Amino acid sequence: MTSWVGRTAVEIAAAVRAKEVTPREVVAEHLARIERLDGRIGAFRTVRARAALAEADALAARGDLDALPLAGVPVAVKDNLGVRGESTRVGSAATPDTPAGADHVTVARLRAAGAVVVGLTNVPELCVFGTTEGVHGTARNPWDTSRTAGGSSGGSAAAVAAGMVPIALGNDGMGSLRIPAANCGLVTIKPGHGVVPAGIGDGDWFGMSENGPLATTVEDARLMLSVLAGSDVAAAEEPGALRIAVSVRSPLAGVTVSRPYTGAARDAAGVLVRAGHHVERAEPPYPVSLGVTSLAHWTAGTAVDAASLDARLLARRTRVHAAVGRRFLPGVRGGSAREVLRRRLEPFFAEYDVLLTPALARRSPKSVPWHERGWLRNVLVNTNYSPLTPPWNLTGWPAMAVPFGALPSGAPTSVQLVSLPGREGELLRLAEQLEQLRPWRRTAPLD
Repeated sequence: MTSWVGRTAVEIAAAVRAKEVTPREVVAEHLARIERLDGRIGAFRTVRARAALAEADALAARGDLDALPLAGVPVAVKDNLGVRGESTRVGSAATPDTPAGADHVTVARLRAAGAVVVGLTNVPELCVFGTTEGVHGTARNPWDTSRTAGGSSGGSAAAVAAGMVPIALGNDGMGSLRIPAANCGLVTIKPGHGVVPAGIGDGDWFGMSENGPLATTVEDARLMLSVLAGSDVAAAEEPGALRIAVSVRSPLAGVTVSRPYTGAARDAAGVLVRAGHHVERAEPPYPVSLGVTSLAHWTAGTAVDAASLDARLLARRTRVHAAVGRRFLPGVRGGSAREVLRRRLEPFFAEYDVLLTPALARRSPKSVPWHERGWLRNVLVNTNYSPLTPPWNLTGWPAMAVPFGALPSGAPTSVQLVSLPGREGELLRLAEQLEQLRPWRRTAPLD
């Protein structure tokens, strides 16, 4: 008997379209794996077992099954995006347990392409932090369950890395796709602003948050991104020689990058040199004020999202984060810091096509009840392990996390690729070269 767990979304959809397997068989296999493993991993807040099987049966009866790019593919959805008939809790006790009346547009596009939603995944409260734990559950890294999966799309990343689904939907406001993808050995892309519909929370964190895919291969990430965008924004082509800048320095003063992650970026640079690209060490002109700009926008976004909620039901770290953000709100709403940052960095990207950096500064923190710990401790832990992702939310430019190398424990390390708006396809093609030249293990060794 062929097992469909561990197969890519592209492989599953092709087999469903060819009538080699039914959507029910594929979904049932993945539901069985969720039931067996999620007690250890904590990826899902809720699993839609009965509904998913019914939807798989309805999908099989569709007359256009052979035209669906994600036919029968199980998908997990981050619990800050609406799924019809399910509540959207955003990791909080303060949000209403009221079923959504309609799918978020990205969920609707996945379903229209033939995907089957098997569940909603755990997030930190209001998707604020780079670790995932709270009143609804704790998402652990399948490669090392003593450590967090990351955040805020931690449950979605854990579900894919554990082989519970081949792809998952998440979003990224300060690194919330790239951080857990890097921890869990996955491919992701935060698209540039406007490529994929956002509609995340109350204002998309001032337009910094973007929805995107989590996958185990570049091919799956490209396919899912095209479905989410509603167009083939990332057509596969062989990349020509690119001008690539390599930087292993933290954008934030006082934060260092550990040797496994600097080593991963340098090794990836060497691979790309041998592939024919023009690669050199170069430092983006990050402003000294970047840390303050990041903190202001990060906290102000939470202040907006928390404004309509009962503060008594929020965790203390979230309340403090929102309170700090309220002080920054006028400056964030009326300020020009993001445009100044873009203008400062544009000349660098006129000289280079792509920036290559480590995706993280160090391995993910221990999986402990971070939601019960103080705000400052959370902020310091987050900043010290993930200083490299926020600049690209502030600019609104596309950025990827791509598995490359490993920690001494065997858990994956990762690199980040960044470019100007409209170059998502270029980033994906470069990532695919890395994948071909230095393949990675696609899922954690849990069995």
